[in-house]
Amino acid sequence: MDLGASSGRVMLGEVGPDVLRLTAAARFGNDPVRTPDGLHWNILELYRQALVGLAAAARLAAGTPAGRLASVGIDSWAVDYGLLRDGRLLGQPFHYRDERRGGAGSRAVHVVVSAEDLYARNGLQFLPFNTVYQLAADSWHRDADRVLLVPDLLAHWLTGEERTERTNASTTGLLDVTTGDWDTDLMTRLDLARHLFADLVDPGTTVGAVQPGVGEAVGAAELSGLPVVAVGSHDTASAVVGVPFARPESAYISLGTWGLVGLELETPVLTDESRLANFTNEGGVDGTVRFLTNVMGTWLLSQTLRTWGRDDLTALLAAAADVPASTVPLVDVQDRRFVPPGDMPARIAEWCAEHDVAPPRDAASTVRCIIESLAAAYADALATATRLADRSVEVVHVVGGGSQNTLLCQAIADRTGLPVVAGPVEATALGNVLVQARAAGAVTGGLDDLRRLVRTTHDLRRHEPVGIRSSA
Repeated sequence: MDLGASSGRVMLGEVGPDVLRLTAAARFGNDPVRTPDGLHWNILELYRQALVGLAAAARLAAGTPAGRLASVGIDSWAVDYGLLRDGRLLGQPFHYRDERRGGAGSRAVHVVVSAEDLYARNGLQFLPFNTVYQLAADSWHRDADRVLLVPDLLAHWLTGEERTERTNASTTGLLDVTTGDWDTDLMTRLDLARHLFADLVDPGTTVGAVQPGVGEAVGAAELSGLPVVAVGSHDTASAVVGVPFARPESAYISLGTWGLVGLELETPVLTDESRLANFTNEGGVDGTVRFLTNVMGTWLLSQTLRTWGRDDLTALLAAAADVPASTVPLVDVQDRRFVPPGDMPARIAEWCAEHDVAPPRDAASTVRCIIESLAAAYADALATATRLADRSVEVVHVVGGGSQNTLLCQAIADRTGLPVVAGPVEATALGNVLVQARAAGAVTGGLDDLRRLVRTTHDLRRHEPVGIRSSA
């Protein structure tokens, strides 16, 4: 089960020594709901759709040589959570894009613990919607006896067990970046009860089994007893497992709604320079560190198309390819105005007016402006990452849905001056099933072995730089 910020999917993975194959069992939208108190995830509908998809996967598995599912793993976006009391959900979880979630919370936290101290403890970049800030702004946690991140909440509904997977826990701001354990001292200082947070488990751990009655609700009684295995439940952690690194001098961009630009390290980078550059140190599978920064992703494009009432991205990209990159403005895609849903072309024009530059003149120019602005931001982030980590990079891997955007991948190559290897598209789902498969004994070895299987079973596209490099 792979739940993204705009859509979800249930994928059947078939894995063996020379086999790594995905089949889509179900795809569904993930549409938030706005109520008078803010923007929420429709978590109950997501759970229903995920169950329907799991039943479909079981039917597909019946037609394979194995004849059945071996396990299920769940990943999703980070930071957001459900509050429970006596096992009952206290309202639909808030959406991290809810305008009222972060400001008051971050101010309240930093009154107690400085930004410098917090970074030394958790290694996280400042994002106003980090879990620690959301909890500080959410007095409802005082009525709860458990906080579960989204994948852990769904796993709880499947199994009855309450656990928190470690890679996703690392995004909360409440995990000690050096020990990988809950920072109980920080919880005490922030008046957060320790009992709210479930015991931690590592990727590859069997959390429990699907409870009787869960499968029957969707006509799939055979799901009863199916192992639920913790994976890199933060979708980026799973995606990085699926990055087909062939050499250590590599960087990645996990490109979807967000563009996660980073390096895989063995130890965190906790310098003040790293904090000021807003780089984060999140947990990865097998004890690795995902040293990265969040950059705007294809959200800008999807919201632009929604504003125009169009769904012809392929045609728009073809038209944009005919617009010279030098003729469009480069906007700061990290400007906070681009985070909430809305009219992105109008906001781009507004940004241009404020910075005394000519705005894009038509739809094709607007799309080219977005493409070049995103690529420039990724190039700048990558240059900063390599400097902060004292690492050299010789190739950039782009995975996720954005890897299908050839115009954007070429722009990244041009602005970084580095070859870009695009694919696989389904890196997150691949990383998810690879961790499950290793836990089941279908494959063995470390991350290098898992990634070798990705390289040998998937077609990858290479983009060589031919244009202008980033000023970074």
